[in-house]
Amino acid sequence: MPHLKVTSFDTSIIKDKVAHSTVMTSFATSLTSSDMVIGVEHKDEEFLLQLKPDEKAYLLKYDKVTRPLKVNILKEALGLVSEELGLEVLSSNIALSPTKAALSSKYFKKIEDFENMDYPKKKVSVEVGFGSGRHLLYQAEKNPDTLFIGLEIHTPSAQQVLKQIELQGIDNIWVVNYDARLFLEMLPSNLCTQIFVHFPVPWDKKPQRRVISKSFLAESMRVLEKEGRLELRTDSDNYFWYALETFFSVPKTQVEVRKNEALEVTSKYEARWLRQEKDIYDVYVKCMSDSAPKEGAIDFNFNGVKYTKAIESRLPKKALVYEGYFVHFERIFKVSETSLFIKCAFGSFDRPEHKYILLEEDGCRYFVSQPVKTTVNLHAHQKLAEQLMLAEG
Repeated sequence: MPHLKVTSFDTSIIKDKVAHSTVMTSFATSLTSSDMVIGVEHKDEEFLLQLKPDEKAYLLKYDKVTRPLKVNILKEALGLVSEELGLEVLSSNIALSPTKAALSSKYFKKIEDFENMDYPKKKVSVEVGFGSGRHLLYQAEKNPDTLFIGLEIHTPSAQQVLKQIELQGIDNIWVVNYDARLFLEMLPSNLCTQIFVHFPVPWDKKPQRRVISKSFLAESMRVLEKEGRLELRTDSDNYFWYALETFFSVPKTQVEVRKNEALEVTSKYEARWLRQEKDIYDVYVKCMSDSAPKEGAIDFNFNGVKYTKAIESRLPKKALVYEGYFVHFERIFKVSETSLFIKCAFGSFDRPEHKYILLEEDGCRYFVSQPVKTTVNLHAHQKLAEQLMLAEG
């Protein structure tokens, strides 16, 4: 991802530069390390850049939690910040590629867009972790009456599929650069005809990170229409047996299993596995009934929370664990004498949220965006607000 390596410099100049900058909005230093963050606003995107010093050079790079999807925006921001600070660049990978086809934002959807979404097709299908996008693009071309929502946390893959959508003139795909386990809770009940989960990462050493779980199954059944189905395809024996155990752990389910069934389209990885004569398993879980509408408004405001003197010293240092979720104030960055950036992790253990909180004298908010509106995130948010209130002193 984009970054600059620059010679060491006096970082005390940054605050003065921010006051007159066209791109920088804030500057904060870590209370527990030498790391720093720079707030940036560029082309209607708000995000952070990280500044990491060492003995020989400084690294100016993107912040994983707040980064925008479009890499060129990051590259431009890094270049502008470097120019405004007068930095001496030792190495860089921020060269822009103006000859490449521009990404079509029309088909890129943010997670927040789904809070009040109108769907342009009567049928909706979801593909989780589309990778190269071959299956997603094929299905969309074959089924023009269906909207396909492709979910992919690997940003370069999301970018490549957005380019293919534009180049091939496909108009029934939306790309979402987000964790599918959180995304499904944003969808209304009985919306989808199919949910594809093809070749998910097995995570044999970290099974808690697997996409397939009891909670994912429950959300899938809620989102699917009656007779709709969840489709798992995997080359992993361990994942196959784990999935079967998960699917059969619920009181009532209808499961179909197939082995080494050839699909009309295969990914390059699947083609490689087939040449190696690996077994491929398909597991289909059918939704057997309609689900009740999704209910309940979720409020992520920090009503009444504000910065008070030395509040940072009174926040819990360790993660707080509750039944089904946790909250953790991971790192604190001081913006000014009366404001902080607080990096937090919270939510469920197998699908945590990572967010920054901007805490100021006149209020508190998530930076840059609010968490996904799930029930477990609401419980975690309430605990975050409670701990902040307790720390006000």
